[in-house]
Amino acid sequence: MTEDENKLTENKDTENIKESGQQTSALMMKGATILVIAGIVSKIFGAIFRIPLTNMIGAEGQAYYSAAYALYMLLFTIATAGFPVAISRMVSSRIAEGDFINAHKSYKLAMKVSWALGITSFLIMYFGAGVIAAAYKNPGSEASMKAISVALLFTPLVASMRGYYQGRQNMKPTGITEVIEQMIRVAAGLTLAYMFYKTSLVKAAAGATFGASAGIIAAFVAMFVIYARDKDTRAKLFEGSVVRAETDKKRLKELLAFLIPITIGSAVMPIMFNIDAAIIPRRLLDAGFDRVMTDKLYGLMGGFCDPIINLPNIFIDAICISLMPAVTTAFTLKIKKDLDEHIKTGLKTMMIITYPCAIGLIVLAKPILTMLFYMKYDEAVMAVPALQILAVSIITLAIMRTFSTSLQGIGKMMLPVWNLLIGAVVKAIVSYILLGIPAININGAAFGSVMAYVTAGILNYRALKKYTDVSLDMKSIFIKPLGAALIMGAAALVTYKIIFMVTSSNSISTLISIMLAAVVYFVAAFRTGAVTKEEIELIPKGELLYRLAVKMRVAK
Repeated sequence: MTEDENKLTENKDTENIKESGQQTSALMMKGATILVIAGIVSKIFGAIFRIPLTNMIGAEGQAYYSAAYALYMLLFTIATAGFPVAISRMVSSRIAEGDFINAHKSYKLAMKVSWALGITSFLIMYFGAGVIAAAYKNPGSEASMKAISVALLFTPLVASMRGYYQGRQNMKPTGITEVIEQMIRVAAGLTLAYMFYKTSLVKAAAGATFGASAGIIAAFVAMFVIYARDKDTRAKLFEGSVVRAETDKKRLKELLAFLIPITIGSAVMPIMFNIDAAIIPRRLLDAGFDRVMTDKLYGLMGGFCDPIINLPNIFIDAICISLMPAVTTAFTLKIKKDLDEHIKTGLKTMMIITYPCAIGLIVLAKPILTMLFYMKYDEAVMAVPALQILAVSIITLAIMRTFSTSLQGIGKMMLPVWNLLIGAVVKAIVSYILLGIPAININGAAFGSVMAYVTAGILNYRALKKYTDVSLDMKSIFIKPLGAALIMGAAALVTYKIIFMVTSSNSISTLISIMLAAVVYFVAAFRTGAVTKEEIELIPKGELLYRLAVKMRVAK
């Protein structure tokens, strides 16, 4: 072969690699968009569920419901948390090498293991409900625990199947089944709660918790139908698969290597919440607050701030789920340029989304809280500082999660876990000190959360730099999106003040300022160069958004 032919071949290979990287990035963004939409719909159904349920069963019924749901989430995390990510990585790494047969066998093995854990969790929760409810000093929660325990038989199966399709970079089954799960959960839960709330709060709460069981059963049926219809596609993939010898023992060892650290890592966040539960009341009492005020202050974060702060997690989770297989594929194929590009795309997308969320909540914290919780106006005002501090945690959490997912994508499964545990220790120390200062009180716990994510994020970045030598454009990723978000925040604040002067309506002023802020951010994102034509076109229907920007004369 001549030198010119060699160069031509190299150029073609380079073009193919570049095209492959672009296709993977497009798939990642498409998958993230699907999961974001599904997450938003699920959150809407969740809001529809919580508001009327509280009106029906009140604080007493919520006590039964909450105790059962807290135990369920603990067992759910142990039984399922690591499986979607572990399966996604095992499947995507084999598919990257053309090994569709062993990718499917890995999924089947993981499903068996997850179901075994699910059955064990179900047995513990159902038959131990009485003992656990008594230990919680909440005997009325026993029926709710039994009602929701049924879900543990199906959540592992659904989680495993979702992980399999995520590994194939097909996020539609996850999105579809999440929406179906929430729809049935709301319909069944509210219907059963309505049937019993006038006669028995214990039965009404149990009916509401059974909604979770009904929802996951419906999701399993839907996922099974999707899987059955995919039979021909799988057969074609198997026909074109490379054939490699691989034992179940090897697959199990690999699964556990992913599963154990991911599960431990997933448990760290509940541990952090339990740190709050253990420290906050004690330190507030030590600071001189009475029991009534202590309970009220503690309720500000969980009741007023968390529902709002948790909304951006839809986007964070979706991007991380889509980022994992993309990073795994690039790392497996040893394509450094693609690896850098995927991490950069994931991180920049995080910033483009979380910056405006955080800044919007900071400048409009009071209007938003008093609009949503108008019946508890005074308490909503008290929650403003905590919400503003926690708004910063949206950004720090997004950065930490991006680096954590990237580390897991290259096989460093335990590092993010240890780093987050270190972050949890930092949170405990910072929260303990600040909560004891009366002027700071509950805001100390909020600041502790921010510091936990900052600590873990820095440690994750150092590890990622060490093992991948990742190259990030700080100006493009952080500075330009921040500039656009600051412009948006200023516009939102000024708009709110002007509209409120005219209408004297907090709700009207807040909604109009939020809508105008979205338009301003869209314009500013293009004007500042925070978003480019190539990046916007990675998003499904992104070309339509770009054409809109051109028509608005904010892009060329």
